[in-house]
Amino acid sequence: MLKRALISVYDKNGIADFARFLLSQGVELISTGGTYKYLQQEGLKVTDISEITNFPEMLDGRVKTLHPNVHGGILAIRDNPVHMETIAKHNIETIDMVIVNLYPFFDEVVKDISFEEKVEFIDIGGPTMLRSAAKAFKDVIVITEPSDYANIKEELSGTKEVSFATRKKLAGKVFNLTSAYDGAISKFLLGDEEFPTYLNMSYKKVDDLRYGENPHQKAAYYVATTEAGVLKDFEQLHGKELSFNNIRDMDLAWKVVSEFDEFAACGVKHSTPCGVATGSSVSDAYAKMHASDPVSIFGGIVAINKEVDLATARDMNNTFLEIVMAPSFTPEALAELQTKKNLRVIKIKTEKPQGKFEYVTVDGGILIQDSDSKFAEGLNVVTNTKPQEADIADLTMAMKVVKHVKSNAIVVAKNGVAKGIGAGQTNRIWATAQAIERAKDGGVLASDAFFPFRDCVDECAKAGIKAIIQPGGSMRDQESIDACNEHGISMIFTGIRHFKH
Repeated sequence: MLKRALISVYDKNGIADFARFLLSQGVELISTGGTYKYLQQEGLKVTDISEITNFPEMLDGRVKTLHPNVHGGILAIRDNPVHMETIAKHNIETIDMVIVNLYPFFDEVVKDISFEEKVEFIDIGGPTMLRSAAKAFKDVIVITEPSDYANIKEELSGTKEVSFATRKKLAGKVFNLTSAYDGAISKFLLGDEEFPTYLNMSYKKVDDLRYGENPHQKAAYYVATTEAGVLKDFEQLHGKELSFNNIRDMDLAWKVVSEFDEFAACGVKHSTPCGVATGSSVSDAYAKMHASDPVSIFGGIVAINKEVDLATARDMNNTFLEIVMAPSFTPEALAELQTKKNLRVIKIKTEKPQGKFEYVTVDGGILIQDSDSKFAEGLNVVTNTKPQEADIADLTMAMKVVKHVKSNAIVVAKNGVAKGIGAGQTNRIWATAQAIERAKDGGVLASDAFFPFRDCVDECAKAGIKAIIQPGGSMRDQESIDACNEHGISMIFTGIRHFKH
């Protein structure tokens, strides 16, 4: 039977009404600190925790519930005679409901405050009470979220009891919360520079998605609790809900355009860039990107790294697009895009990617690496022919794009446009041939990894490629260098490989 409830909440949304309901059911309310004062101000009869512990709160509130009179009352097994005799001997009464939510460490750790201030938001008493109550869930109802008040109220109003299934679920939510909370604290204290013995990941669900990569797969979207990120705080301005594939492609599209300080546009289709261009304006960059592959962009995602204007929006509306994303839109541009009922219009608030690590799951494990944020060790010309200044600009552009293309990856660029993209091939000559064929009229070429043979260079010569940028590092590098010298092609080594699998 529910006799006593302990309430200690940071988020006071709905707690006064729920506490009022508990009082109507004959439940005694016990509370702490700010919650106690709040409930009193609401005109509710409530007992201060110090009357239960016979000990005052101390150390600026750090110690108030860490006491046998509290945890004994929670953890005692009600149908264990020894337990009940023990707490009776020490004048401890049972606590049958625990309502606790925690200091907002998730919110505070990402703020621009001092390390010491962040440490003060590490909750100790709250997680301890929650864990005790969750372990004793057969006897104790434990609530961590205001959203659960209505369901508990409904059950108590009906049967005067809360079902075993509900108690068990609430207990599970406790450990789900505290594991994420502890994971966030662990990451904060350990820092991002090392791979700890245990991987603690703290993410919070923001949405259940309609389905995953395919309609028969279930999916949800979670965001990091302690990290900033482009896809953590974006704003959807228009259009239908986002899908699993949408969010994945948005991530790639924004990473590509973020490589550039100048006006840049990227189109993505099926997790692969299908067109990338820089230009003298947003409209110019978009037009060049679209023209590079007008077929693949149909039904694709477009990212632009500057404000979208009306002219660009009108141009976009001439093609069926799933998503348009940018840091801002002029009012006229937004109104134009909103004429397309289902087009998702996304405002990006965090303009540069923030992720320091990349994660890949395997069956029974997870691989972690730091993000591929390095461009080159240097630009080392290894051929007799030197690249022209305009070629270097296109070579740099092509290498920035090829970083984000599935390996084996080749990108052919000309005049600030990735005109040919060869992606995901099982050998480099196929990727080279694919990119050259799509580019049609030459340019410069970037490779994500070294050429193992001279065949790629020979293929480039046939297509009029005049400059190549690649990592180097093959045992046969000299063969490729000799081939370039034979054909009058300039070649630059960067010393950095950019595999993306």
